Amino acid sequence: MIIISDTSCLIAFDRINKLEILHKTFPEIITTKEVEQEFGKPLPQWISIQPVADKKKILELETLIDRGEASAIALALETTNCILIIDEKKGRKVATKLHIEIIGTLKTLLIAKQRGVINSVKEVIAELEKVNFRFSKVVVMEILKQSGES
Repeated sequence: MIIISDTSCLIAFDRINKLEILHKTFPEIITTKEVEQEFGKPLPQWISIQPVADKKKILELETLIDRGEASAIALALETTNCILIIDEKKGRKVATKLHIEIIGTLKTLLIAKQRGVINSVKEVIAELEKVNFRFSKVVVMEILKQSGES
């Protein structure tokens, strides 16, 4: 399974100095140059930058969502057997309509716990909240329930 990341997940883990959670959970991650530009600094070497072949698809998607999300979704459309990590509601809606399998940052934490990368989803969520990373309380409760930490 190929993992494609949008910007929000990268920013979230970077803000709490825990990008390694992502790396240990998904050793191979790809993204786009547009996402790297939104991230605002060079990405770690373990994240591969892959160009989107269909530039028109990015422009079409940009009428609905921001450039980073548009490029990540366009890349997912060109990549077989992939999961897209995306958090923004609009972007998730667009990706779902295009039949792209998606997860969010919080689901990434659940998978990290299941794979033994982290011990506590709740602790990482608390760190993310301290740096003003926002997410739905309903989703938080569901992820904590699934992780056995509710």
